[in-house]
Amino acid sequence: MPFKAVLFDMDGVIVDTEPLHRKAYFQTFHDLNIDVSEELYATFTGASTKKVCDTVIQHFDLSQTPEDIISSKRRYFKDYFDHDTTFDLIPGVLDLIQNYHRNNIKLVLASSASMNTIRWVFEKFDLDQYFIAKISGADLKASKPHPEIFQKAAELAAEPRENCMVIEDSTNGIHAAHAAGIFCAAYTSEHTHQQDYSKAGIVVSDFSELKTENIAPLFNGSGRKASALT
Repeated sequence: MPFKAVLFDMDGVIVDTEPLHRKAYFQTFHDLNIDVSEELYATFTGASTKKVCDTVIQHFDLSQTPEDIISSKRRYFKDYFDHDTTFDLIPGVLDLIQNYHRNNIKLVLASSASMNTIRWVFEKFDLDQYFIAKISGADLKASKPHPEIFQKAAELAAEPRENCMVIEDSTNGIHAAHAAGIFCAAYTSEHTHQQDYSKAGIVVSDFSELKTENIAPLFNGSGRKASALT
């Protein structure tokens, strides 16, 4: 099957918003007077804000509504987004996006982030010119690791799942791609911790390894790990 489309996660793949989310979440947790362990926080990676808030409410038996906590967290996040001078695209990802675009690979953004956050990122870094569609997991019924977001992203690309590749950095996202039957490339970085890559078809730490000329042969031949597609 030919290589035709890439379904990009955003957080940890296109931009490193995790430090901003972390600051926003822990400021919110402080306001709620709860102590979220690193082990619990690690399970939130790749999940929607609503799912995180639902989990926190259940875990700590809170009286606040998910909407209250979401609103607080997003206010903090937007402030960090606008004012943190270290916030930028992940090194090498723009070159990769442009490589796909030059080679007529369809690009779809499939992120658990809210559509507001997605729009902020795309406007800040002028990414709309490269992507044919964007989808927010926050607007779906199910959150990663459920495969719904990547199933819908493949539909937006108008390509069979066998022609698509997901780029993810989290356990939840990799499992979602696996459940959707889509080949997954896992990206690791110094900011990636305690994530499970066992269901990824390929694991890289440099985006140049995922350029069209390196990935297309995996689709045209038999190089893809079968475990990523079963």
